[in-house]
Amino acid sequence: MARFDRYMISQLMVTFGFFSLVLVLIYWINAAVRLFDQLIADGQGFGVIMELIMLSLPNVIRLALPLSAFAASVYVTNRMSQDSELVVVQATGFSPWRMARPMLSFGLIVALLMSVLMHILVPLSSTVLNERQAEIAQNITARILTEGQFIEPTDGITVYIRAITPDGELQDVFLSDLRDPQSQVTYTARRAYLVRNDGDAQLVMVDGMAQNLRGPDQQLFVTEFADFSYNIGSMMNITPRTNRNSREVMTWDLLSPTPALAAETNKTEAQLVTEAHDRISQSVLGTVAALLGFSALMIGSFSRFGVWPQVIFAIVLIIVIKSLETTGLDIARTSPQMWFASYLAVVAGFLMICALLFVASRPYLFKRKPKLGAAA
Repeated sequence: MARFDRYMISQLMVTFGFFSLVLVLIYWINAAVRLFDQLIADGQGFGVIMELIMLSLPNVIRLALPLSAFAASVYVTNRMSQDSELVVVQATGFSPWRMARPMLSFGLIVALLMSVLMHILVPLSSTVLNERQAEIAQNITARILTEGQFIEPTDGITVYIRAITPDGELQDVFLSDLRDPQSQVTYTARRAYLVRNDGDAQLVMVDGMAQNLRGPDQQLFVTEFADFSYNIGSMMNITPRTNRNSREVMTWDLLSPTPALAAETNKTEAQLVTEAHDRISQSVLGTVAALLGFSALMIGSFSRFGVWPQVIFAIVLIIVIKSLETTGLDIARTSPQMWFASYLAVVAGFLMICALLFVASRPYLFKRKPKLGAAA
């Protein structure tokens, strides 16, 4: 590899790492705050919260990498243009096509990283994340039973537990059921245990008392019991995890979907095939983003005021590419035979890059030819 290529790739990788870190932190914090609020409300510990937040990281990274590649290519090209480095390189005989070679190598590195994320890490992390969330949903103690707090798992139900021992024993339990205005019941018990019976959750209270306030005359009936079982499964609204979603399925399985897979993911075969090709397309879009930022800044002549018009033009082109990506996916979802529409944005991006480099290598095309009288 030529010295210029190594120099430019090193500049791109450093800048790409910086922009990736910033964008990943922005996306990640935004996603983590929502997840954090939900898990805290469910009474989860810090370890569980960090585990789920880390599992969401691969999906966040795959969103940030193409934007980071575009930002890095624009920033490095702009800086090298301002420092006259590109002018010197062009003076030695390098054409825009030749100067795009290190940018292409950088884009292929981004595409490789995106491929690992899209085809391996994101499906695996999504599977583990959904499984852990399903386990947490089934963990009744973690969801509603929290020490020293009044919990309202549903309207009309209030639960308070003074302490939970390491053996799972609930001490000094208070449970108020006000769902029926004609019969309001309050249970108190010294000890209680959570048990499962035929997939349902039962709160077995030991050495307690039930106070029932009945009727319009508000008569109070008190009953003491040695042990009493209260069904709390109905208040949980737990939906068991039975099927996978399409994000958890590997790409090679999505490329040839079976009717069983379509039924499991609740999607049509066309949608599954489109998602597989969309993963491939998004991997290649990292290369397109890098080359597009470079090519857009190569048009026009050197100016001490910078290349901000070209930067704005490059941003507009990226918006067009994203719009074409959405359009192509909508077309591809109509039929499995229309899978090639998923690559509409990729094809359009490379055509734009070739057109921009063609114009950059022939600046005389847009120069006015002097009139014969003026020349004389």
